[in-house]
Amino acid sequence: MNQTPRPQASASELWSPEEFDAAIRAVGAERYHDKHAFHKLLHGGKLNKGQVQAWALNRYCYQEAVPRKDASFISRVHDRELRREWIRRIHDHDGFGDEPGGIERWLILTDGLGLERDYVTSFRGALPATRHIVESYVRFVREQPLVVAVASSLTELFAPSIHRERIAGMLENYSFIDDGVMAYFKRRLSQAPRDADFALAYVKANAKTRAEQEACVGAVRFKCDVLWAQLDALHHAYVTPGLIPPGAFRPEGANS
Repeated sequence: MNQTPRPQASASELWSPEEFDAAIRAVGAERYHDKHAFHKLLHGGKLNKGQVQAWALNRYCYQEAVPRKDASFISRVHDRELRREWIRRIHDHDGFGDEPGGIERWLILTDGLGLERDYVTSFRGALPATRHIVESYVRFVREQPLVVAVASSLTELFAPSIHRERIAGMLENYSFIDDGVMAYFKRRLSQAPRDADFALAYVKANAKTRAEQEACVGAVRFKCDVLWAQLDALHHAYVTPGLIPPGAFRPEGANS
């Protein structure tokens, strides 16, 4: 029996859960950074070691910021159960007990690429654009309404596919990458879906108006822009036109 299709929601009508979910996922289909030229070069084995080092060093700025943005989020939450759930994200990155955490696993990657830890963690070689882009994300989560701040994490819906591609592509294409330094991405294959499922359910339950729903979709768009802009900066500095800013990491043999 044919069913009458549901009319498209008006500009003020609350989206159904299915429509809301589809609007969120459409952002990833359009804007997630797996479509960026630098990403394709990285996973396709088209970068040299110095360019891969530059990516890992700059991406550390983002990894280090994640538990700080989560801590700033928790500081505003009065719901004990939400705090109990969200604090796992900090433990995932900073570690807890015998679990070293994602930041340590990222440093194993930069170790394996021949970068000194003190240099990586000092941010001295990071691109100015990277530092400003990352801090814009921390500020967004600190300042936006809670449901919108949660929504900004929903790029994790799209993360497992990029992690699988990264693991396979980098292991296959770079002789200086081995299985041990890919530990960060392997762990995120299970952590990201868990976090995304919780965040998506929270956003669906707590975005009570169409305006709030649209703000949540906008938050996913903002986060995609954060990830995309980081790759823009890397591509400009280390691929083409290859203009490395003063003080930023300069791979061995770089002429610019």
